[in-house]
Amino acid sequence: MELKQRAQWITDRLNRAYPDARCALTFDGPWQLLVAAVLSAQCTDERVNQVTPSLFKKFPDPEHMARASLQDLEEAVRPTGFYRNKAGNLKQCATELVNRHGGRVPDTLEELVKLPGIGRKTANLILGEAFEIPGVVVDTHVLRVSNRLGLSRNKDPEKVERDLMKLFSRELWTRVSDQLIWHGRLTCTARKPKCPECVINAQCDFYRNEYLKPLSTK
Repeated sequence: MELKQRAQWITDRLNRAYPDARCALTFDGPWQLLVAAVLSAQCTDERVNQVTPSLFKKFPDPEHMARASLQDLEEAVRPTGFYRNKAGNLKQCATELVNRHGGRVPDTLEELVKLPGIGRKTANLILGEAFEIPGVVVDTHVLRVSNRLGLSRNKDPEKVERDLMKLFSRELWTRVSDQLIWHGRLTCTARKPKCPECVINAQCDFYRNEYLKPLSTK
């Protein structure tokens, strides 16, 4: 099957398996999603969702966070790990938003990636989930699943992003990203993937070469 046909086949089955797939972070608006996404680095979404309600009560907008003491901010985000780095990025980011964007989160990739601690993955997440502007989010799950499926042979997230952009129509970028993330979390896990249960194993290189082939030699 030609690669674009495979991508369409995969999309059809992911639509059935994950019809309601969406970002697992709890947020209300672009600012809250930006903060939650920064905190989610090396941390589970569940833990971030436990931390953000009290965080947003204390720092409801960029203006409040920009004025916060770094020590207070560090203490507030400590449970998410790497708290010094995250607090520093968030305070700098809030200051940039206040000084350069009138306290509003920009809605372009070019401006988002200029903010401290915001890379393409987070920028595309914000665009897709908060602004409904399609973007391909390449996190560890999307990278792993895309490689295993043979949708991309690249290991660099930006190159994987561009490969997926070519395979899927623009209006599907956000939804496909969410579905691949959920598939990576629930089925195509890093260790011990549940290949026999996978709804797309018929078009998976990993299933054929890494799962079935070793079994046939036993």
